Amino acid sequence: MLSIKNSLVLSANTALVVAALTACGQKGLETSAVDTAKAQTQSVKISTEVWGEAEGKTINQYTLMNAQGMTVKLTNWGAGVTSIKVADRDGKIEDVVLGYDSWLEYYDDCCYTGPIVGRFGNRIGKGQFTIDGVEYQVTRNNGGANNDVNQLHGGKKGLHKRAWDSRVINNGVEMSYLSIDGEEGYPGNLNIKVTYTLNNDNELRLDYQATTDKKTPVNLTLHAYFNLSGDNKRDIEGQVLTIKADKTTPIDNLLIPTGELASVEGTIFDFRTAKAIGQDIRVKNTQLSYGGGMDTEYGGYDHNWVFSDWDKSLKHQATLYDPISGRYMDIITQEPAIQFYSGNFMDGSVKGRNGKPIKFRAGLALEPQHFPDSPNHKHFPNTILAPGETYTTSSIYKFGVK
Repeated sequence: MLSIKNSLVLSANTALVVAALTACGQKGLETSAVDTAKAQTQSVKISTEVWGEAEGKTINQYTLMNAQGMTVKLTNWGAGVTSIKVADRDGKIEDVVLGYDSWLEYYDDCCYTGPIVGRFGNRIGKGQFTIDGVEYQVTRNNGGANNDVNQLHGGKKGLHKRAWDSRVINNGVEMSYLSIDGEEGYPGNLNIKVTYTLNNDNELRLDYQATTDKKTPVNLTLHAYFNLSGDNKRDIEGQVLTIKADKTTPIDNLLIPTGELASVEGTIFDFRTAKAIGQDIRVKNTQLSYGGGMDTEYGGYDHNWVFSDWDKSLKHQATLYDPISGRYMDIITQEPAIQFYSGNFMDGSVKGRNGKPIKFRAGLALEPQHFPDSPNHKHFPNTILAPGETYTTSSIYKFGVK
């Protein structure tokens, strides 16, 4: 690991860019040239930039641009989103996700800034589950004083700290990764493919697919931090959220579901009618306090909302809106639920683009998903993938102004 990081530090030095490109290998350069040439024939323009190398693979940053000037940047490190730029109501194009300027900052990222998370996105209580009478212990990286009680987002490296294979396709990029049997403690060789495509209606679509040779939990989602103010100008408390959910899955003090399904009616968790995120975020509430973070008195949102209408088809289930910029983002998904995290632990210690500190509630996560800790709750929608089955799900992030 040290040798990789040292080589990447050198590659970041302008004087050694040519040497770094050579080190990535002629094959990687040829692939980038082919990808770029292929992209020129598509309605969405796609370019490829070589960022560096990790785990023996070339790390690229891809830029997708549509006819409206919306741009999306992706990387095969963690199969993640590094930038989404869209216009406000005055036509000013700015970034609406948190991120960094350089590859090395993504390599060292502490906080799931933009990647695909899994095998199991969200938490698994005690990092344990049982399949067909066999108990599995996966790596534990969250909860308690030493962050060693539960598993969060697939473990210490999960999918977010891996070099994925990638290639340019029509109007997008396909990412693929083989998670080997035993990786982070999970059973089975899991073949994963995530396809990002952009269209001229400002829709970024993610199509997920996976197959396995042993039964294993699968729950994949995008973990981007959104802020529709543009270029992180304001915190997210004034942005307005709608979630078409009539229930949540209440949690214990370590954010593991109790198994209950609780109505949002008459509670601070009711986002069925659009309301500002900050409206009820400073209300004394036990569930809210479990969200923790910088606000030691009130906590914040870090919960799973259960959609009222779910039949596994694509449905518009959530909208985020910034009244000042006029930007909105619709989330259209096949998933049964969504995790809303209100940036409770952002404390300014991490610096984002242009060295700007990521301060309290600088961004929020909206993660379409199956329920947290599903393998341990039989009445939750199934997350166990078996050999011969194919895991498929899609989510669309649609941007506009009003």
